[in-house]
Amino acid sequence: MPGELSQRDGNMAYQAVTRAFVEGDPLDQAGGPLDVRVVVAGIRAEAKDGYLFEEVPWDRFPEGGSVRESMERLLSGEAVRTSLARLVGLCANDMRAAVALAVPFLIRIGTDPEADHRAEAIAVTAEAARMQHQGVCTRADMLRFRGDDEWFFEVTGYVQNWSVQAARDAIAADSDLLLPLLDDPDPEVRIAAAYALAAASTREENILRGFHARLLAEHEPAVRAGLVLAIAQLALAHQDARTVVWMRSCWSDAARPPEVRVSAALGWMCLTDLPVSDELRALLDEFATDEMARLMAPLPWMRAAEDTGSDGLRRCLRIMLHPGTPGAPCPADHWDDPWS
Repeated sequence: MPGELSQRDGNMAYQAVTRAFVEGDPLDQAGGPLDVRVVVAGIRAEAKDGYLFEEVPWDRFPEGGSVRESMERLLSGEAVRTSLARLVGLCANDMRAAVALAVPFLIRIGTDPEADHRAEAIAVTAEAARMQHQGVCTRADMLRFRGDDEWFFEVTGYVQNWSVQAARDAIAADSDLLLPLLDDPDPEVRIAAAYALAAASTREENILRGFHARLLAEHEPAVRAGLVLAIAQLALAHQDARTVVWMRSCWSDAARPPEVRVSAALGWMCLTDLPVSDELRALLDEFATDEMARLMAPLPWMRAAEDTGSDGLRRCLRIMLHPGTPGAPCPADHWDDPWS
């Protein structure tokens, strides 16, 4: 009987979304019970901290019952990997609305030092807060959060912009919980926290300060590279002109570690449409090596950019430096071709 009820509620959610967003005008739902931005913002602090899943209207959104079940399993420590994989799969399949409801709870699981798979839990919040598609790595799109000037829809017909905004707002609301994770002993947790915080819809000044402070103290090369990309992405979302200048000074500073300079070069190219100088090309020719590509491959920004395994950095540089030229050379392909 419980399974039948869950299936019935799920079907009703699909039908309600179809009526409201496919057959009707989505704007009529703004601010109402099907606006996931409003629903997530309305979850009480006590419900978040106490994992009071019963207070969340999961059944209003497609796959809500499945997401609630995954969260209950995560909290109990049962089938953790399977549950996280299910949430990631929903994001990958453009079904983020119900996952957005889980973001405040996933953040708290990620900040619990006793929880398993903390980095993965935080990473799910970051994926829910992005609508980028696999392999996108042009200068204009790699780090961009699309705004409401362009509408996107999930496979259910739900407005994907709202799902992403709800997740970004939830991350911003709980940024005080995530910022301390930039100093976590586990480098994977530090990277996941940076990836999540880079998606915050507000509190960017405080978060940018946290990124820069951690970068000064960070000794792990991959984490340093991730922090620079997080700074670039947050700055792009909030049009922080100071970061454009900082990225330029960072990649041109010979005293900086190579991974910081390469990441800053990527960040600078995404933050501006200025021509790529000979100085920047020479830097990438020297430091964007196979070794650098392997070092940066685990970063979520690189995984999102890759076409095949571990080719994220190669694809970014190929497409950014040779736009419109499929198969154009990059350092990892032809070391004797100097970016011409």
